[in-house]
Order: sequence, then C-alpha cells, then structure tokens
Amino acid sequence: MVARRVEQGVAWARDYAWIVGAQARATLRPPPVDALATGDRVPVVLLPGIYETWPVMSGPARVLHTAGHPVHAIPALGLNRRGLEESARLAVARLEELGLGRVVLVAHSKGGLIGKLVLADPVVGPDVAGLVAVNTPFAGSVYARWFPARPVRALSPLDPHVLALAREVATHARIWSVFARFDPHVPGGSELRGAVNVRLPLDGHFRPLDDPRLHAVVLDAVTQLAAAGQRPAGS
Repeated sequence: MVARRVEQGVAWARDYAWIVGAQARATLRPPPVDALATGDRVPVVLLPGIYETWPVMSGPARVLHTAGHPVHAIPALGLNRRGLEESARLAVARLEELGLGRVVLVAHSKGGLIGKLVLADPVVGPDVAGLVAVNTPFAGSVYARWFPARPVRALSPLDPHVLALAREVATHARIWSVFARFDPHVPGGSELRGAVNVRLPLDGHFRPLDDPRLHAVVLDAVTQLAAAGQRPAGS
C-alpha cells in the first residue's frame, strides 16, 4: 500500500512535468492548425482540456493522421477557459464552418464534456459518429470545488451545468470513455454508464496522452465509432 502511494506520488509529479513541457512546446512552436488536415478516412476533431491548446493532444492526433484520418482543431477555444455551453457553441460553429459531414470527436478532460454537448446538438449532432473522451470528469471533480480559478471550479460535481449534463444519458451509446487507473485530477474516475469504458494500466491525467497504449485504444475507438456511424447509401 505504501509503495503504491509512493508510485502514485511520483506519477503525479511526472504528470505535471509532462504537461508543463507539452504546453511550453505548443506555445513556443505552435504547429499550423491544418497541419494534419489531410487523409481519406473519417475526419477527427480535437477537443482539448481546460488550460490546454490543441497541440497538447498531438500524440493521438499524429497516430490518427498516420492511419488516414484528417485531424482538425478548434482555434477559437484558445485555452478552453469558457463555460461548457459557450465552448460547445464554438465547437458547433467550427464543425459548420468545416463542413466535414460525418466526424468523430476526440477529447481530453473538459473537452469530453464539451463533446457530449456537441453530440446532443440538433444541428451538427446527427453528423457526429461518436466521441472518444480521455480522462474526462463526466461527474465533475471534487478537487475543482476548492480551486481558486473560476473556470476550474465550474467542473465541480456540484456545478449545475455539470449536474445537468450528467443527467443526459441519450448520447452515452456513442461515447468511448478511456481513462487511467490513477487520475490525480479526477479521483472519482471517468467511467460512464452506457458508454464503452476502457481502463488503462496508466497513471496520470495528462501524461497518458503521450502513451502508445492510449493511442492504440483511441485509434480503435475512432475506427469502431466511424464504422458504426456509417449511413446506408441513399439515406
């Protein structure tokens, strides 16, 4: 037990070190927003977490692009500090602007909550084959209640927007929730009833984004969601 606690503490430190480095690289050398926007398979749209820019998700994005999926970002999200509804409106506007047709959303953390709202949108939602959410606090995070910054406190389990979204279950069949065995930011876990839940033998909230095991699951999830979302010819 003590050894596992020490292991988790080390994982927590490495997690923060990784995200600081990843965000620094994204800020100092930001790739073009359309750098990965080519391919002949179902397009993917990225939804990063709070205080993250989309290049933080470049690990799974590159794997998806190599497999033939065009990968798109939502520049208007910036550091993703807005409320869930406003962020979802920006995502919907971006999907309408891109005009991609059928897509799969791939999200990290708060991005998964935004993605769930997009799935339910009456205009673009029907064209979204599904959502792959990594380490998403679908029921909120208890730690968010005491965080000094309002954008993080909005992810509390007691926030009315989080509570309302948790009650909406109609979209769960189109969601894959992929999460680490130990997530220091989402202690309650990311399991979502009615979704496909994949628990990986990884530790951390951010660093799993750089792990090939997570990349493989994300690619598999996108492939399966895209196939399940195919419409018969003429429909």
